[in-house]
Amino acid sequence: MSEADPELEEFASRLFEAARTGDTERLVAYIDAGVPANLANDKGDTLLMLAAYHGHAGAVRALAARGADPERQNDRGQRPLAGAVFKKEPDVVRALLDAGADPRAGTPSAIETARMFGHTDFLAWFEETPPRTR
Repeated sequence: MSEADPELEEFASRLFEAARTGDTERLVAYIDAGVPANLANDKGDTLLMLAAYHGHAGAVRALAARGADPERQNDRGQRPLAGAVFKKEPDVVRALLDAGADPRAGTPSAIETARMFGHTDFLAWFEETPPRTR
């Protein structure tokens, strides 16, 4: 097995940092130029997962509009919606729900996470969200 290209690793690192910091313009430019919308790091965290966890609703909406999967879990089985609930990010939670994220999916699910941390406002939102069908 050969070593990964250091320039490619640096490029990917910059993209993941753009997701963490909410640099929507940069993310959109690269996705529109052909970078996979579901690009994931070595932990399975996608660009959307990182943007969601760090509270960047605009980036979440832009990535979802370009095909990023709001249901894709990382290597630990975590989903973006449960992470946004844990971080108590209402704008991100709404963006993910609008993109089709299912609050009942995952372990723990977003519903279970909201219950664990007493986020009753999110539980009210989830009651009005129909289960996602595939």
